[in-house]
Amino acid sequence: MLSVSSLNVFHGNLQVVWDLSFHVNKGEIVTMIGPNGAGKTTTVETIIGLNRKATGSVLFDGKPILGHHPNELFSKGLALVPEKREIFPSMPVIENLRLGGTGNQDPDATLARIFRLFPVLQERERQEAGTLSGGEQQMLAIGRALMSEPRLLILDEPSTGLSPLLTGQVFRSLEQLGREGMTILLLEQNVRNALAMCDRGYVLENGRIVQEGTSKELLQDTRIQKAYLGF
Repeated sequence: MLSVSSLNVFHGNLQVVWDLSFHVNKGEIVTMIGPNGAGKTTTVETIIGLNRKATGSVLFDGKPILGHHPNELFSKGLALVPEKREIFPSMPVIENLRLGGTGNQDPDATLARIFRLFPVLQERERQEAGTLSGGEQQMLAIGRALMSEPRLLILDEPSTGLSPLLTGQVFRSLEQLGREGMTILLLEQNVRNALAMCDRGYVLENGRIVQEGTSKELLQDTRIQKAYLGF
């Protein structure tokens, strides 16, 4: 579904991503792990058209999308849950969700599905989004992205700022989406949780992919264990 080949990304004259190649198959959950500053957010911003100073190839369903406007890509079936969530804090939960459903032919059915996935959002649908807890705001950000009925859901650091308990809730919801057939690209620092739920993973360090494999292979790799899991 998504194929990235020889991607090089620049901030001004500074190159920050080097020769990145990876892919996400339909129905897979794929994670890209790595520390802060590794280039994960830059990579996803380039894929969805927010950073256009790049070379290489990005294909979605076999068609080139590098440099396309984000609105065009969202209409093709990509959706992003940004690291900072970017909800509208003074608007009710329900309005935040409905804003994500522009173009959806059956928004009420999608909304019902989101409420089944995140019952707390239905309980608080009239509440101002800014008064939700951090975990609830993350659920809202995911729900808003799902309102567009995406074919590929991209999440940038969904566990940022969350307690272990709330992180677990968010990751279980992503696992449920995977069981329902959603294709997911997950960018994460929380290596243990990310690898526990994904099919495959890539390790990004200093703008380069340094390792890849199945979740089992990466979890059992001694380098990953020492660098990221505290073994």
